[in-house]
Amino acid sequence: MSTPRPLHTAGMPDIARRAYQEPQGTLDWVGMSEIHQPIIVRDGKSQQRVQARVQVFVDLNDPHAKGIHMSRLYLLLDEHSQNRPLSVAGLKLLLGSLHASHLDLSTRAYVEFRFEYEKRQMALLSDNAGWASYPITVKGTLIDGTMHLELGVEILYSSTCPCSAALARQLIQQAFAERFSKGTPIQFEDVDAFLSTEQGIVATPHSQRSVAKVKTRLSENTDELPIRALIESLEDAIGTPVQSAVKREDEQEFALRNGQNLMFCEDAGRKLKSALSDDERFDDFWIRIEHHESLHAHNAVSIVTKGVEGGFIPIP
Repeated sequence: MSTPRPLHTAGMPDIARRAYQEPQGTLDWVGMSEIHQPIIVRDGKSQQRVQARVQVFVDLNDPHAKGIHMSRLYLLLDEHSQNRPLSVAGLKLLLGSLHASHLDLSTRAYVEFRFEYEKRQMALLSDNAGWASYPITVKGTLIDGTMHLELGVEILYSSTCPCSAALARQLIQQAFAERFSKGTPIQFEDVDAFLSTEQGIVATPHSQRSVAKVKTRLSENTDELPIRALIESLEDAIGTPVQSAVKREDEQEFALRNGQNLMFCEDAGRKLKSALSDDERFDDFWIRIEHHESLHAHNAVSIVTKGVEGGFIPIP
C-alpha cells in the first residue's frame, strides 16, 4: 500500500496564471459541459433526487489571460449540489458564486442542468398507476448584473390527424351505404351488429406520438421552479398525453379522447400558446411542436413564441 504524498502546491507550475505579453482577444464563454452531478431538485414543497448533466461557463474578458480557473467552477458546482437543492434561490446563489470566483477575468456566468423528472401518473379510468418521465432543462444566466432563469420541459402526447379522420369517415359512410340499400327498412339490430365488425369500421384515421418542446423564462416574482405545475398545465391543454399503466378501459378512453381532440401541429401550437400566455410565472416562452408522422417519413412542425421584445427568437 503506497503512502500518500503531502501536497505542496507552492512550487507547482500554473500555466493558466501566466499572462500573455500582448493582448490575445477575449472569449464569450469558457467552461465545462457534460458534468455528471447528482442533485436534489426542489419543486414547490416536494424534492426529488436526480442525476443531472451540467454545463457551467464564465466569459474570458481579460485579453492578456491564458485561461480561466476551471477547477473553481467544478468545485463550486459540487459544493452547491451537496449542500443546497436546485431551486430559484439556489440557482441565483450559484450564479453569483461563479461570477465572484472569476472577478479578475470575467463579467458573466452561465449554468445549465439537464435531467429526467419522474412523476407518478394515474391511469385514465382504472385504479392503476405508473411512472412518467420528462426531460427537464434549467438554465441560469448572469450578464451585466442581470439574472435570467429558464425552465424547459418536453411532453409526449398522441395526435390524430383531422384530415385523415374526415377521409376515414367518408369510407365508413360508403361501407354503410353498400351494406344497407337506400329506401329499404333498416333494423337497429342489423346496424348495431354491422358497426361492431371490421367491415363496419372499414377505415381509421392515422395518429402519431408527438412531442412538445417548451422553454419558459421565469418572471422575477416566481420564487420556485414550477416543474410539475408546468407539465400538468401543458398536458391539460393538449388533452392526450401518453399513458403509462393501461388496461382495456383506459385504452378505450384514450381512443375516445383522441377522436374528440383531432389536431394538426398548428392546433397543438395554439393550444399551448393559449395555456401559457396568461401565466404570470413566465415572462416569455418558446414552443416547438413535432408530430412524428405515421403517414409520412418526415415530421410536421410548428413553432410559436410569446412575442415579447427582447425575448425568445421564433426560430427552429
